[in-house]
Amino acid sequence: MSSAGLIPQAFWFRLAVPCRRIDKMPIEGDSGRLLDLPESCRLIRTPMLEGKVPWSEVRAAWNPQGLAFQVEVTGKISPIYHDRYMADASDGLQLWIDTRDTRDVHRATRFCHRFSAVLVPDKAKRTVGVQFEQKPIHRGLADAPLAKPESVQARAEKTRGGWRLELFLGASALNGFDPDTNRRMGLAYQVTDPDRGDEFLTVGRDFPIGEDPSLWATLELQD
Repeated sequence: MSSAGLIPQAFWFRLAVPCRRIDKMPIEGDSGRLLDLPESCRLIRTPMLEGKVPWSEVRAAWNPQGLAFQVEVTGKISPIYHDRYMADASDGLQLWIDTRDTRDVHRATRFCHRFSAVLVPDKAKRTVGVQFEQKPIHRGLADAPLAKPESVQARAEKTRGGWRLELFLGASALNGFDPDTNRRMGLAYQVTDPDRGDEFLTVGRDFPIGEDPSLWATLELQD
């Protein structure tokens, strides 16, 4: 078997994905939604490069107040699963952001962040909350400052055949976030469904995706 068959197709590309500016977010009022990002905010679905049918969709947007991510999972078979001791084995999102889009180092700097947002169903399994954490990056040269709880907003809901997660990271939660001087950021994510595994923006767990910023894609903030 050739090496091309063993290496994910996303590895051969230096992905740069656009991120639209949406000024009216997070949503204020009693609508129940934190975000309502349009289809134009959808990020590339790289499992399709492997000939797979993706079961998750991630949308991203920005404004001067921060970054927003909206995840929707469909075709789910089992109930939402939460493991309080293993966040990356629970239904939810693992997110890595480098506000400097460093491409020439293999260890995280103080501008690199790891966020975990996993779903927590209530006892009756009718509604779902979000367990949000900021975690250190293994082997990092330095840790990003911890985000204050009030700088992050998260919301989740069950949908027909899946779930939706909405996350808004305020500018103060992102060390080095400065769209006036820098419009390129490093980005990687992992969407987890315990029944189906994980979907990634770039390469997956066969590579040190969680600790090597050079493997992350570039998120281009556009007006």
